[in-house]
Parts: sequence; structure tokens; C-alpha cells
Amino acid sequence: MNVLSILRDAWFFYSRNLLSIARLCLPLILLESLARLAIDHLFGKGAMPAQELLIGLVFYPLYIAALILFLDARSRGHAPPLREVMMRALPLWPSMAVLAGLGTLLIMLGASLFVLPGLWIMVKIAFAEYLLVMRGLSPLAALRESFLQTRGHFLLILGCILVVLVPLWLLEAWVAAQFWAGETAPGALAVVVDSVVGLVQLLATVVLFRCFMLCSEPGGDQKQ
Repeated sequence: MNVLSILRDAWFFYSRNLLSIARLCLPLILLESLARLAIDHLFGKGAMPAQELLIGLVFYPLYIAALILFLDARSRGHAPPLREVMMRALPLWPSMAVLAGLGTLLIMLGASLFVLPGLWIMVKIAFAEYLLVMRGLSPLAALRESFLQTRGHFLLILGCILVVLVPLWLLEAWVAAQFWAGETAPGALAVVVDSVVGLVQLLATVVLFRCFMLCSEPGGDQKQ
């Protein structure tokens, strides 16, 4: 397996299932953007330094858990109703929120030391969300197991992360600069654009899911 084949497979799945993914995740992504807008209106820019993290911990764990459950079902040849998928995701929200918070703190800690430690931690915890949702592990156990399962696959996972996330980060930074960073509060157009960007960013979850499934297979590529 290599980065290009993983990207090709992930893009094929994402594009074929985009409507279902949008119906499943876009409402929550839209609510996330609206929450950001409401907080900007209520408290002003910079009033809550941790507002991005707090808002993300409310919405992100739920729609990512639902997406992972959807990916797992489709990979097994099943097509469950989206309402059923979301109902299964709801009980996972507390654990996913804890995991998201811990993961963010670890990455921020690594990034505060230097960029490379932050990237290293990002790679090592890349499988934690899938382990929690699909294997039922606790947040700490999922992080620990992710460190173990990513061993021997570092460059592969790093390649997938950089190829997919760097363009998405640049796109997100451009949207933030255009709509969210000014003195004037962003409007409805900003929310729509931010939501579309959030939908596109779900491609990263699909890519890492494919990577997780391949690396979890017996006899998977062990090359660094």
C-alpha cells in the first residue's frame, strides 16, 4: 500500500457517498458554524481564547463518530439508515469529546515544543478515534493503542496527513481570513462557506479510515 492508492480509494468512496455524508454530517457542521457566529456576536473577537476548542468539543465528536460508524458499515457492505447511524453515535459523544480534548492538548503540547513533535503526536494518535468508535476502547486506551498500531507505518500516515490536511488547512486559513478575522462580524455567507469547507475536511477522516483499515490487516506494510 502507498499514499497514492489510499488517496485514490478514499476519494472514490467520498465522491460516491458525498450525498449521504452531507446528509449525515452537514447539519451538525452548519450548527457548529452558527455557534461560532453567535459567540462572535455575543462576546466579540478574542473574548474567549478557547472558544474554537469549546465549540469543536460540542459538535465535532458527534459528527465524526457518526461518519466513522457510516464508514465502518459501508466497508462491511451494509447501508444502515442515517438516522440509525446518528442514534448509535449519540452515546459515544462523551468519550469522543474527552478523546478530542486530550488529542488537541497533546498536539498543542508537541507544537509548543516545535512543529515536528506536534506532527509526530498527530501521526501517533491518528487511529485513536477509529479505535474508540469501532473497538469500543476508552479514550486513554484508544490513545495508547493508536501509539502501538501506528508503529511501523509512520511515514505512510504522515504522507496521508500532509497530502490531505495541508491543502485543507490552507483553505481553512483563507476562509478564516476572509470571513472570520475582520472587525465586522461574519454573516450568513461566511457560515455557508465555513460549512462547505467543514464538509470537504471530512475527506481527511475517510483517508485515515482507509489507512487504519489497511494498517490493521494482518501482514500490513511495516516499512517506515
